[in-house]
Amino acid sequence: MNQKESYNGIKKIVKTIASVISWVVLVILLFLAAFLAYYFLANKLYASKGEKYEPKIGLYTIVSPSMTPNLKVYDVIVDVKVKKPEDIKVGDIITFISTSSISKGLTITHRVVAITETENGLEYKTQGDNNLSPDSTTVQFKNVLGKVLFKVPQLGRLQSFLSSSYGWLIIVVIPALLIILSDILKIFRLTGAKKKVNEALTTEVKKEEKEKEKKKEIEEKLKKRYYSGRGEKEPDPLKTKQELTNVNTKIKKNEPKKEIEKEEDQDDEERYNLPKLKK
Repeated sequence: MNQKESYNGIKKIVKTIASVISWVVLVILLFLAAFLAYYFLANKLYASKGEKYEPKIGLYTIVSPSMTPNLKVYDVIVDVKVKKPEDIKVGDIITFISTSSISKGLTITHRVVAITETENGLEYKTQGDNNLSPDSTTVQFKNVLGKVLFKVPQLGRLQSFLSSSYGWLIIVVIPALLIILSDILKIFRLTGAKKKVNEALTTEVKKEEKEKEKKKEIEEKLKKRYYSGRGEKEPDPLKTKQELTNVNTKIKKNEPKKEIEKEEDQDDEERYNLPKLKK
């Protein structure tokens, strides 16, 4: 394998990898865009009715190891909205707004280890799978954001990488520029090929026109030879075969024979299928 083939192989591999990464990122971005569009439209719809919108599906990135090994840092969880307090059972993993003095207002995802009935309704005792003790406060149903439906392992790493300036540049901008550059080169190649085709067609047309002119010139030359020595009022001997026969008969009766010169006349007659005069 020479150096050029090696370079082309590496170029092809890099282009394929860049294309795959770009498509994956594009799919993810489209998914997120669709989710955000749905959230925005639903929020506007509920606001027009004077209600607060609570999304049925939520995405959350795990940022602490409290649920290891079931939920690791940078895992992305998909939560579904719970309609009734009774829908939450012991063993379920829920996401909620913490009311603890340590983590008040933060979004927490822990497992339900017990359920108690209080004057405020059902309350849930939670604990991280990796924690030694339960959370200091219970969770009321009004603070529950959703129940974990499934997780996407380590998707948060991509989110974190894309949120950085160099990550956005490497994953999105550079592959996008490469695709655009490739398309521009294809356009230039197609334009060059189209130009060559047009030039070839133009050359062919000019060649045909030149051939027609040459043929016409030879026909005119032969006509002049046929008309030499004839009267101006004499019929055109090249109009039809019948007229040509009549003219030849008249010439044979009333005029002396003339020697028809040149083998080139015969060659031109055969080449262009011109009618032959009788001697």
